[in-house]
Amino acid sequence: MKQRRRIYYTEIQKALMWERWRKGESLQHIAQLFDRNHSSVQRILAETGGIQPAQRHRSRLALTLSEREEISRSIVAGLSIRSIATRLGRAPSTISRELTRNGGGQGYRASQADQLAWERARRPKVCKLVRNRALARVVSDKLQMLWSPEQIAGWLKHAYAVNKDYKGSHETIYRSLYIQARGALKKELLEHLRRSRAMRRSRHHTQKTDDHGRICDTVSISERPATAEDRAIPGHWEGDLLCGSEGSQIVTLVERQTRYLMLVKIASKDSETVVNALIKHACKLPQELYKSLTWDRGSEMAEHKRFTVATDIKVYFCDPQHPWQRGSNENTNGLLRQYFPKGIDLSVYSQAKLNAVARQLNERPRKTLGFDTPAERFHQSVALTG
Repeated sequence: MKQRRRIYYTEIQKALMWERWRKGESLQHIAQLFDRNHSSVQRILAETGGIQPAQRHRSRLALTLSEREEISRSIVAGLSIRSIATRLGRAPSTISRELTRNGGGQGYRASQADQLAWERARRPKVCKLVRNRALARVVSDKLQMLWSPEQIAGWLKHAYAVNKDYKGSHETIYRSLYIQARGALKKELLEHLRRSRAMRRSRHHTQKTDDHGRICDTVSISERPATAEDRAIPGHWEGDLLCGSEGSQIVTLVERQTRYLMLVKIASKDSETVVNALIKHACKLPQELYKSLTWDRGSEMAEHKRFTVATDIKVYFCDPQHPWQRGSNENTNGLLRQYFPKGIDLSVYSQAKLNAVARQLNERPRKTLGFDTPAERFHQSVALTG
C-alpha cells in the first residue's frame, strides 16, 4: 500500500488556521481553505490543545541579522573587536561573546549565527502550577469536584487573598490541562470539565439555534418588565427542557437574579404533562419569588395560558432562533451536561437525585455573583420575603 505524503503548512497558512479557529469555525470549514481533509488541520491545532502558542519575538537588546552581517564583513576586513563594537554602538564584550559562540573569527557566518541565536533563545517559561505543586493539588481537587477553572481562579483569589503564591488565572488552568507538555495537571482531569474535548474550542463556536416549534398567543420577551430584564429583583425565572435518549426530558428552571436552579422530573414532553408539572412546582415557592417565566418557543409550552391562569405567573417567549435571550438557563443546561451527558436516559433519575444535582450546582461559586453561590443569594431573597 502506498504511503500517503505528509502535508506541510507554511507559517502563513498556520496563522490563518488559528485566526479562523479563534472565530469559531469548524475544522472541516478551515480545511476547505487548503483543499485538505479536516484531520490535517486538527493535527496542527491539537499539538497545543487548540490553544494558539504565543508568537515568538526577539529581544530589542539582541543582535540583529544586519548587525551580524556587519560583524562578518568587519572580520574579513581585519578590524579589531573594539573597532567593530564602536561601529555598531555595542560593548566589545558583546562582539567577543558573539564570535566565541559561533566559530570564532575564522568560522563566523552571519546567517548561521543568527539562526543558532534564535534556537538558543527557546527558554519555555515554567508555568505556575509546575513551580507550586501544592497549588496544583488544590486545583486538581477542585476540578474533581466539578468546579470550572474560572470558579477555581475566583475562589483562590478570595480564599488566599494575602498569599500571591496561591493565585492563578483560569487561563493558566486551561492551558495546563490542554497543553500536556507543561506537565502541570494530568490529562485525566479533562473529563471533569463541563465539556470534555480534546482541544479547547473558541467561545464563538456555533451553538444550537434551532426553533423548536410554533405556539399560539405568545407574549414576546420584549414585553417583559424592566425589573426582570435588568435582574433588579428576584422572582423572574427562565425555563427549558434538558433532553436525553428515548425521548426523556427534565425541566430546568433558573432564577435570573440569583442563578438558583431547580429541576423537575417529567414523564413526557407533551404540553399537558409539562404544564401540569410546572403548576405543581410553582406552588412550592412564595408568589414574591415567582413572578414570571421566560421560555423558548417549544411546543411543550403550547398550554402556557392554562399555566398562567392556574398560577398567576406570566409567561414570556424568546424571539425565534434567539436562545441566548434565556442566557442564564442556556448556560446552566451546559453545566448540567456534566451530570447528564447527551445520549443517556434521563427517566431513570428520581426527583431526589435531581434535587441533589441542583443542590450541588447551587453551592458552586459563580463569577457573575462575585463568587458567591446561587444558594446564598437565593436564601437571602427568601429571608427578605419571609
